[in-house]
Order: sequence, then C-alpha cells, then structure tokens
Amino acid sequence: MFLPVTGLDENGDEGRRAGRRPRAWRLAGFALAGVLVVGAAAGGWAYWHLNDNIKSVDINGALGDDRPPKPVPSVSASTPEPPTEALNILVLGSDSRGGAENRALGGGDSEGARSDTAMVVHLDSGRDEATVVSIPRDTLVTRPSCPTESGGETAEAYGVMFNSAYSVGGPVCAVKTVESLTDVRMDHYIEIDFSGFAKLVDALGGVTVTTEEDIDDEDSHLTLPAGTHHLDGEQALGLARTRYGIGDGSDLGRIGLQQQLVKALLEQISSRDLFSDPTRLYEVADAVTGSLTTDTGLDSLTELVDLGRSLRELSSAGTRTVTMPVVPAPSDRNRVVAREPDASELWESLR
Repeated sequence: MFLPVTGLDENGDEGRRAGRRPRAWRLAGFALAGVLVVGAAAGGWAYWHLNDNIKSVDINGALGDDRPPKPVPSVSASTPEPPTEALNILVLGSDSRGGAENRALGGGDSEGARSDTAMVVHLDSGRDEATVVSIPRDTLVTRPSCPTESGGETAEAYGVMFNSAYSVGGPVCAVKTVESLTDVRMDHYIEIDFSGFAKLVDALGGVTVTTEEDIDDEDSHLTLPAGTHHLDGEQALGLARTRYGIGDGSDLGRIGLQQQLVKALLEQISSRDLFSDPTRLYEVADAVTGSLTTDTGLDSLTELVDLGRSLRELSSAGTRTVTMPVVPAPSDRNRVVAREPDASELWESLR
C-alpha cells in the first residue's frame, strides 16, 4: 500500500535515480492539492464532511522529547524569502481500520492491524527535491518500548519484524521504531487504509499496468496473466499486496510491483481533467480524505492544502527513490537486516 504522492525503488536495493517524469509528478501534486482546495471551497456540508473524514493521532504528545532532535533550519542573508523547513514524513499503508469493507478486501480487523508498506519521504528545505526510502516490512529491528493509549508501555523487543511495531503500538510505535532505526525525526505521519485506497483508484477510473509474469496469489486474491491490464480498485489493491505469486516471494518483489503501480497511478492522476467533472472531483476528494490517518499537524484540509502547495516545484528530476540497503538476516534467510554502513549513510543524508 502507498500514497500516490510517493514512489518506490525502480532498481532494487542499489537505489539508482528514477527516470525523469517531471510533468506527471507535478500534475499529480497539483491534482491532489486542487482536489482539496475545491473541496474546501465547496463550503458548508462538503467542507465539513471532507474535513471530518480525516483521522489523526497526537504523535508529538505521545512521544514527547524522547526522540531525535528537530534540525534547526539555516537562514542565509542572501535568501529573498524565509526558507521552508525540510520535512521527513513517515508514510504507511495498512489495514488498520478494520470493518466489513477492509475484511472483504483481505484486511484484518481492528485487533489484527498490520502495516504492509513503510516509506520515509524526505522533502528538502526548498521543497524542490525529495528522497523516498522504502523500508521492507521483513526487516529485523530492535523495537523500542512504546507508550500505549492506556498510559502503559510496550516491552522493548530484539530481532523482531519491522512491521510488528504498528501491530503492537499503532502509529506512535511505528514512528518511534522508525526514529530508533534511522535516528531521523519524523515531522509528520500519513497512513492510508485498504478500502480507502481501493475507492481512490475507482474514483480515478482505474489504472493501467503491464505485468511481466503471471500472478496467482491466494493471499492477495489476485490472478492475472502476464500482459497489460486496466485494474479497478480491488484489483489494484491486490497488486499492491501481491508477494507470494511473483519472483522469490520476498517483500522486495512486492516493492517492485508497488513501484509500478505508483507510476500507473501518477499517470492516471495527471491524465484526468478532474476540474471539468465536479462529481468525479468530489469522489476523489472523498476517497483521499476518507482513507487518511495523519498526525495532528496534518489533520485538516487547510494543512494538507498548504503541504500540497509547498510541493509546486517538486518534479521527478529532483526526486530520488530508493530501498533501504538490506542483506539476508543471518538468523533467518527469509528476513533481512540493514546493510551497513550503507543504511546508516543513507539515513545520515536525510538529517
């Protein structure tokens, strides 16, 4: 799972630069911002409904000062305008909301929440360059003790799967685990759920992808022969979740499929003339806001629009997409661990 404003590694663990797609990326960002702006301008019930769609978690309040320091932006006398601060955003795709719709799509219930995709999106201080780092869910990590809603704490755990942090402690523990792994402070948190993502794809009229091999994955409920296909929301979600029906069945193979789906979604967003179709525009806005859980710093239409506007100069030429460098774990060849010193050097570049 993923958000359409981000990308995944096109070239495996080496993290070489993605191809240049400035128009698609820029239009995708404008489309998202435009959807939210028009939704806000609709006034009355529409504004209330879209704004009320967004769920939030007070991550700053839960973690307090027990986290990496926030960098202080530098100010140059030659800078004509105040600089925009750099941001690091943790983006998760999950089945956390449960309910009948998510269960029908293969999601867990509220007691079995999982995070299937995690990406750290780093936006530079000028917001014209970005680095998107995908963290494989099968990475073995030390999961720190995390605060719980009841006022207690989870136990610290060693050599556990990265995505277990979300399962035991929700967004707060996911953020704390990422910060422990990377020593990079997460300024914001964005999560998209199963049913909301499927609705978003349907609202956009589906996406077209080309698969290089047959896919038959019982877990993701997807069967596709190799070739070009136009997928609806449920099928696109199945593709994003497919793992055991391709390649060696590892999480790295699924990341490759998700990267291809991100491209297709970007192209669909850039090709749709949403402003000429108010009904579809509202459907997209409803799907976007209805699928999100954010931190309290992004839990309103105004804050999301401000973020979208700050990305007006961002293009694919200034966007680097990588996967955290990993190697098979010595204790379990079906799991991976960070490859050092490469992983530490990558995270250092984002501080």
